[in-house]
Amino acid sequence: MTPKPSYRTFFLAPTSSQQGISSVALGLVRAFQREGYDVGFAKPVADPEAYPDGLDRSVHFARTLLGLNTPDPIPAERAEEMIRTGNLFTLLEEIVELVEEARGNRSMVIVEGLLPSTTHPLTIDLDIAMGRSLSAEIIPVVPGLDATVKSIVGDLADAQHRFLAEGRPFAGLIVGRARGGDAKAEEFAKALEAAKIGVPVLAVTSDEPALNAPRLIDVASDLGFGILRPGDIKKARVGEIVIGARSPDKVVKALKPGTLVVTPGDRSDIIITTTLARSSGMPIAGLLLTCDEPMAPSISEFLSPRFGDLPVLTTELQTYDVAVRLNSMDRRVRHEDAERMEKLLEHVADHINLAPLAPATARSNGGLMTPPMFRHRMIQEARAANRRIVLPEGDEPRTIKAAVICTQKRIARCVLVGDPKAIQDVATMHGIELPPELEILDPVKVRGSYVAPMVELRKAKGLTPPQAEAQLEDNVVLATMMLALGHVDGLVSGAVHTTASTVRPALQLIKTAPGNSIVSSVFFMLMPDQVLVYGDCAINPDPSADELAEIACQSADSARSFGIDPRVAMISYSTGTSGSGTDVDKVREATLKVMERRPDLLVDGPIQYDAASVESVGKQKAPGSPVAGHANVFVFPDLNTGNTTYKAVQRSANVVSVGPMLQGLRKPVNDLSRGALVDDIVYTIALTAIQVGQNEQPARAAAE
Repeated sequence: MTPKPSYRTFFLAPTSSQQGISSVALGLVRAFQREGYDVGFAKPVADPEAYPDGLDRSVHFARTLLGLNTPDPIPAERAEEMIRTGNLFTLLEEIVELVEEARGNRSMVIVEGLLPSTTHPLTIDLDIAMGRSLSAEIIPVVPGLDATVKSIVGDLADAQHRFLAEGRPFAGLIVGRARGGDAKAEEFAKALEAAKIGVPVLAVTSDEPALNAPRLIDVASDLGFGILRPGDIKKARVGEIVIGARSPDKVVKALKPGTLVVTPGDRSDIIITTTLARSSGMPIAGLLLTCDEPMAPSISEFLSPRFGDLPVLTTELQTYDVAVRLNSMDRRVRHEDAERMEKLLEHVADHINLAPLAPATARSNGGLMTPPMFRHRMIQEARAANRRIVLPEGDEPRTIKAAVICTQKRIARCVLVGDPKAIQDVATMHGIELPPELEILDPVKVRGSYVAPMVELRKAKGLTPPQAEAQLEDNVVLATMMLALGHVDGLVSGAVHTTASTVRPALQLIKTAPGNSIVSSVFFMLMPDQVLVYGDCAINPDPSADELAEIACQSADSARSFGIDPRVAMISYSTGTSGSGTDVDKVREATLKVMERRPDLLVDGPIQYDAASVESVGKQKAPGSPVAGHANVFVFPDLNTGNTTYKAVQRSANVVSVGPMLQGLRKPVNDLSRGALVDDIVYTIALTAIQVGQNEQPARAAAE
């Protein structure tokens, strides 16, 4: 059956077994999702060289990371048998049916082809047959590691000879893993466009070693190593291999973040060196003891309090054999490693230019703000805002890494507050290269200039200059004064400080915005198919009806500022008039106050969470409600309910959250969780930049 004219099928065809295809295909899906396109994904035939567990990685991650109900692929063995027995047409019919199932009611589907394999010759031409049978627009994916413009032109000519017997042009070209980082990849893309190769260049992705680093637990499992001490084996990633066969001073010079040190079990000097380096802060991936040599008991006892979370592995293999196996190991992403695949998808999506593909494709996502769209728009709006964000915890490793990312991606102009040498030492220890445009502010040099302004701001409270000097020794207070005087646009803290340490100076020096009497917070909950807003889950223990109404208005405005059309549910343990009591009455009163103050908002309450979020329950419990079953802003009656719900949803549904974002302050200050990951800090910096407001001028540094 011929697809409708509005249907589009993009077939990604790898031209070499040296170029991975799964992350590219799924990254293209992610890029479309970011822009609001409703797109399906199919992998018609499983990889011939599959993993022993039988799971197809592309299908697994399409379901878990992209929220798609992708059908299972046809097993490679079955496809080969059908080709061998002359049933190719039947196989192609099944493939068309599978792709149509993946498409559903969508106007577009991305189809992942097979890697060329000399060990499975029957599948070599299957990509060609699939592309033709699906009437697909072909997108060749070529390796870029050692590519030149000339070699790409040659690869394209070969692909055209294979795929384009009908004379149709390619929809676009993707070059994967060009050496030299993003700058070189961008230069290569421009060179290809200048060469007028006749095909739109959709992407040239850069080769990022960190994205190719497998988890140590996967290395141990694949190569059969024993685990003497697990440590953080599930988190550690192997980026470098160092063979500890030389003197300790030579080994120390070779150590980098992500290094797996391989040494015989009787090399106590290397074992001690590695362990002490890890305990000193160098994030070494692990230690592998070879030759079936146990660690000397005296050394084990001496190092016991120093091992910390350093993983220690063992093997009976000789060191040389281990080195050979490590260098030739399969580095494909395991299905358990969602973190690495998520970063790969984001990396690919960041590099893709959809313009050559998108014009003829209609957006159709039902008006929902999906998580990829939310994150993408947040980054784009932060870039456009060009804000100066101060980070008072400047020598904290995660904060430094986040500041580097924000600088490199032009998300914000970050200011790290701290001793420059200490910050550089921490960066070096963690393998972080500080870009020259990243600003580092030595607090010792500027504290004195903020004493008089702080005394003036707090004169009503009787603050004296000596008291101001003492308080400004706290870098969070110093950063808050920088914000109060307009020397920066926003502040992000909390990776090592408490919420109170971040919020208290803001309340004293920044104060609430006009029209606001309280400060509250929201979390953006990135559900599989949409973004929800939860408030207040971090600040106000037991708000009054007036305060609850203000929290609802603040939360709705926050949702709207991030592209979410607010539908506000005032949560309670009962819906409508079905219950009574002090708590329910408070929510009912707050709802009425919201309706009076903000007739522009869709709001209902009291309403139970299931009635607010599940359409079938909402129709039964709250017929006629403007938000039942479709709420996207959930306002909880107290901190106990809000924080418990936020954490329960986050953990049980494995949902990523962004926040808490503080609301109601005159200028943006945001608090991090002390367990925040680098990505959490990056997104918090981005939302802080957006909060500043599009109509204000970016801050400038104070004259020194």
